[in-house]
Amino acid sequence: MGGQYRITGDKYPRMRPPRRRGRLVFLAVACAAVLGVVGWGTVQLIDVFTGGRKNTAAGSRTQCTTKASPAAGVKALPEPGKITVNVYNATARTGLAKDTADQLKKRGFRIGDVGNAAKQYDKKVKGTGILLGPASALNTSLPVLAAQLAGAEQRTDAARKGDTVDLILGDGFKSLTKQADAAKAVAELAAPASTPATKKKGC
Repeated sequence: MGGQYRITGDKYPRMRPPRRRGRLVFLAVACAAVLGVVGWGTVQLIDVFTGGRKNTAAGSRTQCTTKASPAAGVKALPEPGKITVNVYNATARTGLAKDTADQLKKRGFRIGDVGNAAKQYDKKVKGTGILLGPASALNTSLPVLAAQLAGAEQRTDAARKGDTVDLILGDGFKSLTKQADAAKAVAELAAPASTPATKKKGC
């Protein structure tokens, strides 16, 4: 070719290779990761030098609520050996009062009078039985004795003197509660109640 299209000299035009976009994306992600790590490390150092406020706040949330604390004291329930029980039979079954009194004695109770129930109760008690005692026995002797006879009705007489309690057996009586179950019931009665959980100052 000649004229204005003639090629002269020893230099030739060169084509620039296309930029690799993948490499640019990788560099951008790497830079972002490095910045993130540096920022996280900076926050940790700030927490260390400022006393770890975030950790303290988190700890306070877990420690604000305290465990339920027991009540001031345990109920003062008397031992069976300090309870005197009169056993009366209000049923038509013979020997029931004596047999029951013997069982209570084996469980440690002191036995007073044993015999038939008074006229006001004789053949008139349809349930398991009635526990009768002075007002002072309401939260002491009566609950302990009631644990031996499930379903018995508890009554108090304000005019009654002394500390003995009566066990009046009714038509629904079959047998005393098993001794192990009775002991468990007494232990639950004596267990201290728990107070509601409280919060520490500053929560």
